[in-house]
Order: sequence, then C-alpha cells, then structure tokens
Amino acid sequence: MFKKVFAVSLLLIVAAACQPKKKEILYPKTDLSQAPLIPKPINTVATHSAFGLDQNTVILTSESDPGFEQVGRFLSDKIKWQTGLEVPVNQTAEENSIHRFIYINKANSQDLKTPESYQLYIKNDSIFVNSESVEGAFRGIQTLRQLIPEKSNDTLTDHPLWVIPSGKIVDAPKFAFRGAMLDVARHFFTVEEVKKYIDILAYYKYNKFHLHLSDDQGWRIEIKSWPKLTTVGGATEVGGGKGGFYTQEEYKELVNYAAERHITIIPEIDMPGHTNAASVSYPFLNGNGKTLKPYTGTRVGFSTFDANKDSVYIFLDDVIREIASISPGPYFHIGGDESHVTPKKDYIHFVERVEKIVQKHGKSMIGWNEIAQADISPSSVVQLWNEKKHAQIAAQNGSKIILSPAEKIYLDMKYDSLSTYGLNWAGLIPVDTAYNWDPETYVEDLPIESILGIEAPLWSETISNSAELEYLAFPRAIGYGELGWSLREHCDWEDYRTRLRQHVPYLERMQVNYYPTTLVDWDK
Repeated sequence: MFKKVFAVSLLLIVAAACQPKKKEILYPKTDLSQAPLIPKPINTVATHSAFGLDQNTVILTSESDPGFEQVGRFLSDKIKWQTGLEVPVNQTAEENSIHRFIYINKANSQDLKTPESYQLYIKNDSIFVNSESVEGAFRGIQTLRQLIPEKSNDTLTDHPLWVIPSGKIVDAPKFAFRGAMLDVARHFFTVEEVKKYIDILAYYKYNKFHLHLSDDQGWRIEIKSWPKLTTVGGATEVGGGKGGFYTQEEYKELVNYAAERHITIIPEIDMPGHTNAASVSYPFLNGNGKTLKPYTGTRVGFSTFDANKDSVYIFLDDVIREIASISPGPYFHIGGDESHVTPKKDYIHFVERVEKIVQKHGKSMIGWNEIAQADISPSSVVQLWNEKKHAQIAAQNGSKIILSPAEKIYLDMKYDSLSTYGLNWAGLIPVDTAYNWDPETYVEDLPIESILGIEAPLWSETISNSAELEYLAFPRAIGYGELGWSLREHCDWEDYRTRLRQHVPYLERMQVNYYPTTLVDWDK
C-alpha cells in the first residue's frame, strides 16, 4: 500500500515541478456532514474545502488485486454517465495534465472491521477510498458517486469542475445481509428490467437479490433435464399473459451482472406449495389429488407436491443441482410458505428431506418462516414474513433470521388508499411507516446476533413492467437500504426525508417511476 501511495505522491510532485505554476482554485466553503447521503454513514467529518473533479482527474487503484481496478472502471463509467467526463483508470498521463487523483486503495487498518467497511478521505488534490476488500471499495464508491453534484461549477476555472466537499467518512454496514426480492413468477420481468432494478439497489448498498423463480402461475428458469417446466409451466402468468422464462445463459448473465455490483443472487424454487406450474408440466409431482390446469389467478394455498413420492425428490435433486451449479452464492431458497393443503407431517418430512438435497449441492437452505416447524440445521436460514414465533424458535435452534415482516417491508402493499398498484392484505405501508421501525427490536427476545439482516420482497400480482415495479419499490426500497446499513441512532425520519428529497436528480437520470408521496417535499 505505502509503496503505491508514495509512487502516486511522487508522480504528482514531479508533475507539478515540470509544469507552469497553476492558479490556485479558491473553492467555496462546503460541509460534508450535510451531504444527503443514503444510507447515512457511521461517521462524517467535514473539512470545509473541496476536491475538484474535472478533465484532468485520474483514477488509480491498488495493483495487488485486479478487483480494485474493476471498481475503478465502474466508477469511471458512472462519472462519464453523470458528467460526461472521461476519467482514465491506471493510465500513464501526461505530466502536465495531472492535477488531482482518486485512489482506490487496498488497505490494512484496524478500523476496517468488516468486509464491506470503507474509509473515504477527500482533500483538495486527492480522494482515497480505503478498504480491505473489493466489496468494501465498491460500497465506498457508491458514497463518492452521491457526493458528485449534478451540475458543474464553471466559475472556478476555465473549464467545468464538479465540486466535491472535503472531509473524512468512516463507514460499515449494520447487517451483513441487505436484500430485495423480485417475484418474476406471477408476472415475468425481462433481463433488462431486472438489471435496471439491480443497478438502483447497488447505488443504495444492497448486497443480496432474491429471485422468486416459480409459483402457481409460472416457472421462470430453464431446467435442461426437465424441459416442460418452461415450455408448459413458463407459458402463463397472472391475468393470462404470455409468461416467459430465463434460459440458463440469461440467468448466468443476471448472476454476473449482479456480481459486478457485489450483489449475490439467491434463487428460489417455492415448494411444496405454490407449485401448480411445475405440476401442470409434470403431473406426477402433484399431491392435492385434483385435476391440473394452468392457473392465472392470485389465490394461494391450493397446490402441493406429493411429499411421499421418491420421484418428487429425484426431480428436485435435478432442479436444485442445475440451479445451484450456476448460482455462485451460498444460498438456495426453497420457499416453504402457505402450503395449506400439505398435511403438517408431510410438510415437515418434505422440508427436512429437501434441506439435505440443498446441502448435497453445496448450498445453505433459506425458507420462509414456516420451515422452522421442521428439524432444520442451524446452517439453514429462516425468513420471517408473518409469524414471529417461528423466528424465535429458529433462533433457539441456532439458525439466522432474515426479517421481512409483511406489515413493514412488503413492497407490494399499497402506500395509501390512492395507490394505483399494490395490495392491502397486510395493511397500507406509506413511506414513513416503511422507514419507522427497528429491525433489531421487531421480534421480542430475538438476540441481535441471530439477525442476519433484512429483505424487502416485491410480489408481482398487480405489476407487469418496470414502471409499475418502480412505482411500488421506490422510494420505499431506498429507506430499507438505510435500515439495513445505518446505525439505528442514525435512522431518523425527519432527517431521512430531507435527504431523500435531494435524490430526485438521480432517480430522474435513471428514469425511475417513483411514487411522489406527499410525505416528502420533493426537490424538482
């Protein structure tokens, strides 16, 4: 680290000595502590000057890990997208053109306590993004992106200059798991629509993306050993649309796209309930004893796999094997919710047997909170959506908990009685209600160390395209990003709503169809 820092400093000193003396820039007074950052960092110290981002800025990165250069190139691309500036990465520049640099640095520091921890040092002539990991560096540049103003200041020099407030930021996440879920089964969303959602989530420091890939209305991922799952099960969706599915190559494209943004995709195949599309494709799977036909409604709880057939588990072994082999992350989600017609004894037997299949293929099982009724391994994760007692049982078992309480964090719930899209069975969730709850105390007597993190699910019964998705997700998903990252003492509604309204320029640049709640005085 120190050799590289010394080399960078020496380069600038030599460059300065070999060129005519430049006129000092008289920066306006700034206050980094008042920057509208979301999520809010742990600690921000302002030094009331600035760094000038301009045509003579370069990006340098640690050479010991190629991932740091990838982070630098990502930052360069985003700077160009926002400002039009071409900022070179690790390129030899003409000595007389070097004015300022951004250094993305692989650092060793006792202050960097987690893989996603980072430090941001902003001075007149340099910005250092310090982290022990590529992941932490990537989180740090999201903060830096938010500090770049929308408009350049054309009065300080003879060319456009974007004034970034100076100071120091030290930051790390509260929870290791900060996720969002998208239901692509009720309505199918294209690869490009999913990518756009991932891009916005990355900006707000999400690190997990859960894809609900199967349900009664549709099966959305190619399984080569069972082709009818997509040719039959993938041909329907809610309301009678044409459905759709991802080929395995398309799914890998999404996995890689998310990984470039340090987001892990978690695949879900819902079972033993929510399985009509699979059973229509292969009727031997069916366990409810009824005649099968494609389903395009929204009722739940009527379908089930036959938990007592070995052939069902042979089928699931193939499905889990194929998906696990193209999912580098540690998790496989088995659903497990609302299996109302599965006898409890069969349900428990099913969950315990499928857990072993998931483990066989090198993954840890996640399931909705109903799976806590089974004798599951402490390595399996329980996702709470509706019954707190299941979270308490799971914690006693040693399992980690993902908090997704429907009444607080379901993105498919309407904001208010005037909402165009969404449901209301879990209640209305206006933007302040979505923000004003504490995940650490939501479940009584649940130890903090048992909480893996939070996830915001978006079920798609009432939405079918990006604009409708964004209407329900934003701005609520922005607040959930902060609840998952920031210290509880920093999660203050009045402060947050003031910062949120200043994110309009980013949302408009991304063409996000956010819900303009009257609870926020939007900057327009």
